[in-house]
Amino acid sequence: MRSPTQRELGAGDVAAYARAAFGDGVTVADCAELSGGGFAAVWRARLSDGRDVVLKVGPPDDVPLLRYEAGMIESEARYFRLVEQQAPLVPVPRVLHHGDGWLFTTLLPGRALTDLDGPQDGVREQLGAALAAVHEVTGDRFGYPGPRPHGASWSTAFAAMVDALLADAEDWAVPLPVPAARIRAVVASYADVLDQVTRPTLVHFDLWDGNVLAVDGRLTGVVDGERYLYGDPLVDFVSPALPHRIEDEPDHPFVRGYARATGRPAGFDRSEQRRLALYRLYLYLLMHVEVPSRAIDDQGRVDFVARLLAEEADLLAA
Repeated sequence: MRSPTQRELGAGDVAAYARAAFGDGVTVADCAELSGGGFAAVWRARLSDGRDVVLKVGPPDDVPLLRYEAGMIESEARYFRLVEQQAPLVPVPRVLHHGDGWLFTTLLPGRALTDLDGPQDGVREQLGAALAAVHEVTGDRFGYPGPRPHGASWSTAFAAMVDALLADAEDWAVPLPVPAARIRAVVASYADVLDQVTRPTLVHFDLWDGNVLAVDGRLTGVVDGERYLYGDPLVDFVSPALPHRIEDEPDHPFVRGYARATGRPAGFDRSEQRRLALYRLYLYLLMHVEVPSRAIDDQGRVDFVARLLAEEADLLAA
């Protein structure tokens, strides 16, 4: 089902955006909508000058969003530029034009891991090494950029991020499998563990298989950087292994690649395990709260995510 946040575009709209970005002399020779995302409208296009590009257009201004989703197209443009400038060997799209709520980027080669057969362990190992380079980039505060949830410390930023999602749940009347007060209490009880993170690291946050591109066992793209934030590097260890716990898989290829690039141990100590559980709690909470705003009607998915959320809350409480 199409998300209410995704604009309905046609070939004429893509051509109009191309004229606005590249001038009247550039036309669209061919275009088609891309699938896989659930927030913005995404189209690939071949321009009359031979370039293959991607157009991404955010929701209209009158579409209600979750609090952390404000300005996500602008955030994506910033993420790609940050990585291009400060981790240039990591394959991200290059921003060609950034408009108000829309952008054009280069089209990267490859297919998403969701569309490829086999385990793709080599690609996942390369992804771990690539993210190690991204994690060298540091911000000036923790949390999301702009006016969205953030803080001077990682514990205050993370608590603000969780509070924003719980406020969204109340606004959208989303029934939670765990009481909001219990979620807040669990997060607050780990403030000292979170504050072992003292450097606000650039993290992608959304490294599920649909956002990782490959060709013939080679990593060719990391896309959809719109949800980036500054925090604990371990945030990026959650989505590559969902719905599993990566700390239970010490030989996971993402961990191997990251360890090879950084020299860090492949295992996780007690503090790191607790933080990983907190980040899964946050991601499952996000996935649960976004159900009505995305018009998700797959009850099996809803029940599955609710169960995962409750399990992580129980694990942390214990």
